Amino acid sequence: MNNIYAEILKRVENNEALTLKTEFTGSEGLIAESLTKTLVPFAPQTDMRGRCFADVTFEESDDGHSVAGEPFSPPERLIVLGAGHIALPVCEFAAKSGFEVYVCDDRPSFANEGRFPDAAQVLCDSFENCIRKLKITSYDYIVIITRGHTHDADCLREIFKGTQPAYLGLIGSRRRVKGLLEMLLEEGCPKEYMDRISTPIGLDIGAVTPGEIAISILAELVAYKRLPEHSRDGVRCCNDSDVELSVIKYLAENHDPKAIVTVIETKGSTPREAGAKMAVSPRGEVTGSIGGGCSEGAVIRDAVDIIGTGRYMVVDIDLTGEVAESDGMVCGGTMKVLVEDGAEN
Repeated sequence: MNNIYAEILKRVENNEALTLKTEFTGSEGLIAESLTKTLVPFAPQTDMRGRCFADVTFEESDDGHSVAGEPFSPPERLIVLGAGHIALPVCEFAAKSGFEVYVCDDRPSFANEGRFPDAAQVLCDSFENCIRKLKITSYDYIVIITRGHTHDADCLREIFKGTQPAYLGLIGSRRRVKGLLEMLLEEGCPKEYMDRISTPIGLDIGAVTPGEIAISILAELVAYKRLPEHSRDGVRCCNDSDVELSVIKYLAENHDPKAIVTVIETKGSTPREAGAKMAVSPRGEVTGSIGGGCSEGAVIRDAVDIIGTGRYMVVDIDLTGEVAESDGMVCGGTMKVLVEDGAEN
């Protein structure tokens, strides 16, 4: 049987956005008889203000027929241009937040894997060559933190030649950045591209030290990724899904018996949002998480029991009221979770 997660991984790594559509009838049953999965083109949603976002959808009809839609986007690369002291915590924090980090600098003593163990790749070359090699896409995030505005200008000129990234941030004082952008405008660089640059880079939290500056930069990246109001162009599609690409990679590459657990709907305050996914082995070992705690432990037991049965079931987790309080849960919402025998995927 084809592994649908291998197909998802292949397509997102080829810069394609898509949606996994899962349809099932009833709260439990045989996967072969009552549950289907198909890949369909990604269709962004809009909110009341017309802002675009990508979120897991779930619809349940009166006859028990349910449809869940999980959006998947290409990996979010963070390209750090400049490997100085600020780049070190930026790379570390960004990698831990789910970005694939690429660090670029033309100095071998700075651009090396020993300094950046969390980076997916460290490139030591001119900034222009690094940008050409990385082939910027509209899903990329770029942070320019070079050692001087001469190099900043080189980076911007090269970036402006191709596909524009989702986010482009530039460090520097307002006065010096203003002078740099005026110079590039006189050279004929597109004003609409420069208007999208986030500068001064980072959220204003009074950051001073390299670690604090890195936190402010990463906070802005996450806000830009998750919150429509932080979009510079007003049309970018924000990612509201809680899916982790590392779990998709595991499901694509691991062929051992397992169960797949997916949060398909949440209401109120929950430890994870819709889209969170984990794989459970026959011994109860997990890859990924749906939030931890007692609620996850109970679902893991259900998942172990379903391995090898060819079945699925829907589990409703109540994190409200006296039951959740007695179990030590600090959230106050509900989660609907789909548990499937992984052999059927």
